[in-house]
Amino acid sequence: MSTAGSTREREMDAPANAAKLASCLSGLRAVLADLVEGLVPELVPFAEATSLWSQFAEIERLAGSARLLLARRVSDSRQWSHAGFANPAEWMAAQTGSSVGRARADLGTSERLALLPDVEDAVRSGGLSPEQADLISDAAAVNPEAANELLGAAGRESHKNLKDRCGRRKAEADADPEATRDRIHRARRARCWTDSEGAVNLSARGTVDAFADLRARWERATELRFREARSAGRREPREAYAFDALVDLLGPPAQPISSQPEAPLPEARRPSRVAPKHLALIRVDLSALVRGEVRGGELCEITGLGPIPVATARELLGESILQLVITKGRDVANVTHLGRGPNAAQKIALLWTHTGCSVAGCSRTLTQDDHRTPFAVCRNTRLGNLDPLCPHHHRLKTHDGWALVAGRGPRDFVPPDHPEHPWRSRGSPQTSLRPAPPDDG
Repeated sequence: MSTAGSTREREMDAPANAAKLASCLSGLRAVLADLVEGLVPELVPFAEATSLWSQFAEIERLAGSARLLLARRVSDSRQWSHAGFANPAEWMAAQTGSSVGRARADLGTSERLALLPDVEDAVRSGGLSPEQADLISDAAAVNPEAANELLGAAGRESHKNLKDRCGRRKAEADADPEATRDRIHRARRARCWTDSEGAVNLSARGTVDAFADLRARWERATELRFREARSAGRREPREAYAFDALVDLLGPPAQPISSQPEAPLPEARRPSRVAPKHLALIRVDLSALVRGEVRGGELCEITGLGPIPVATARELLGESILQLVITKGRDVANVTHLGRGPNAAQKIALLWTHTGCSVAGCSRTLTQDDHRTPFAVCRNTRLGNLDPLCPHHHRLKTHDGWALVAGRGPRDFVPPDHPEHPWRSRGSPQTSLRPAPPDDG
């Protein structure tokens, strides 16, 4: 049968299929409405709660996928205009109770999916959430060759890490990154408003390089606030100390945070001396730095913030707050340092390979350098024996026997009874808490 004939048959069957779909959805909606109406969370056994939650999450993901696929068709139908709405995004927002901005983003994703069949297939199968589909389609529309890589990353990386990866691949395909930077600079903005509760909110948007210095000073000020509070016995979320630090930076500071390398605290409140180290680190491949542009998976970015043009990186290299790491620079992989923590060269090398926690799927960037073989045993520090871990995962490893599986970079983090736990794979008994020798690769 010819393709034209198949297309005509599908077009003829479309009304019947749409009617069947509407009937099925009506039945599903009725069943789901009954289930939700009868749901009493306090009566659900603990053993069943996570399973039920996961199934509802899967249903939500599939429903979101269908909503994304249909969005462009809703826009083309112009039925929203008959209901008195100025544009399809406003109609969608009214139906979902979300913001117009969110609905507009969904519509843009739907339109991009029509041009990206592999990504659309992943959405259709429920393999991507609407948020993941938005990120991947946005990057793949500019850099189609990165689509398969990004689809693979979606199943194993956190939303933040996937967002960073998509940003890199999108920047890699930018034909004129300096023009993009100039456009973002021209559209820079900062605004302050008071919400319905009476709380003041601050929002700012601008180029990565413009924020790098402020970010480094803000992180250091936050760490000083955090340490001071801990020494005084106060415990609040880190975000609270970040707010206090921002107020210090914008107004007359309570402590001379940025004027001295290490601002002393009052004697009665002085915490243990753990000097915070926050760098605005430029990560750039040497070949890209020499060539003047990134190609084929190369990097040129400020760690924790995002990609920058190579020309901007060159301009920033003279700033004292910035340090440069190049992939073919000093080899520190085999350097052994006799101190407990990494030296400056090792710290920078770790920042190159690990922008956050080593646990796959963890997006925390505040980390502690964990020795695979405890320092008390090996009495030295080598890169091959270090894994940056966030405080939560570091506690699980130290006190509950969890560990990273063998390998390098972000990877799975497993409990002691897991078959891939390094103690088990080396033949140690399950109950043994002996440290495993480092994996030198």
